[in-house]
Formats: sequence, C-alpha cells, structure tokens
Amino acid sequence: MSWQREGFETHEGEVGVLLADGSEPGPVFFDLGSGAYFHESTDWWVYDGSLRRPTATSMRGKCACGWRGERTVPLDWEQVLRAGREAYDISGPERDWEAHMDDVATGAVPLPDDVAGLLRTLRGRLDELVDDEPLLVLRAAEEMEAIVADFGPIAARYIAGDAVPLPRLAEALGTTEKAAGARMAHYRYLNR
Repeated sequence: MSWQREGFETHEGEVGVLLADGSEPGPVFFDLGSGAYFHESTDWWVYDGSLRRPTATSMRGKCACGWRGERTVPLDWEQVLRAGREAYDISGPERDWEAHMDDVATGAVPLPDDVAGLLRTLRGRLDELVDDEPLLVLRAAEEMEAIVADFGPIAARYIAGDAVPLPRLAEALGTTEKAAGARMAHYRYLNR
C-alpha cells in the first residue's frame, strides 16, 4: 500500500521498516518457480521473519524522494497476525509522510490564484466532457500540448541561464531531483 498526494506524484510514500540494529533492509526476493525472474518486494509486512526473511522491529514513513521519517513505531508481529496486515495500524508512519508532504508543498512555487483557478476549472470541465465528447477532449489536450511546447522550453532556458541548482529546482517543482532533471531535459529539447 502506498500513499500519493495529487500534484506531487513523484513523492510516493509507504511504510518503511527497520531491523533491530536500526538498518533498513533491502528488498525480499521471491522465487516463483522455474525461470530467471524473481519477484521482489519492500512491503512492510514481508519482513516478518518467516522463510528466512529479515525480521523488522519497527516501522516509519518513507518517500520515493529518499525522505525517511525520524519517528519509529514498534512493530508487533503477534498483533499483525491477529488483526491481519490490512487492519494493522500504520497511521503513525502515514501521518509523518503527510507532514513531509506538507513541507514539500510549502517549498513548491505556488501557482498564482488565477492560474490555479483556470487549471481547476479546465480539469473539471474536461472531466465532465470526456465520456460524451472524447474528440473534444482530445482536441483540448492538443491545444494544451501546444501551449506547453511554446512556454516550457522558454522557461527551461531561463532556468538553465540562471543556473538554478537541481535541488532547488526539485523543491520549487515539488518533485524529486531525478524527475526535475528529466523535466528540464524534456523542455530544453522539446522544440529542437
């Protein structure tokens, strides 16, 4: 189970676990039979110590951007077995991730109210039309792509000219450094 916040899709959160020594374990691999493919998982509940897997002793929030929650919550495997993993309380790590996301949102460059309002209105209107008028929605998507193709490269050139460091760019966009770098490369070479 993972958590996402609209507008910040690269910041996918989930429950992370720690071993008794305080280290974060690597993925658990599952041999599903013959073949070269091994399924892997980092879901918190696979670290229950069964089948020679590591045993997690605590959990915390974690994010795809690399953030890890400072607060840890003890894991009670007997309670997990009694309640079932779906019913086990993971609200502490989720609240910590939500607080992290509040920080991410605060650091992101806010859209002007009029632009944010226009985008909300456009998204709502397209949502109303997509089932009955998919051609119209596709035409609107084409118009939006043309706007992006016009202004994205200009903005990317200004940002590159100002030598905005990648960590600052990622913070301003509310995304990860990897995603910010990819977005810059996409826009810088969009019209070439």
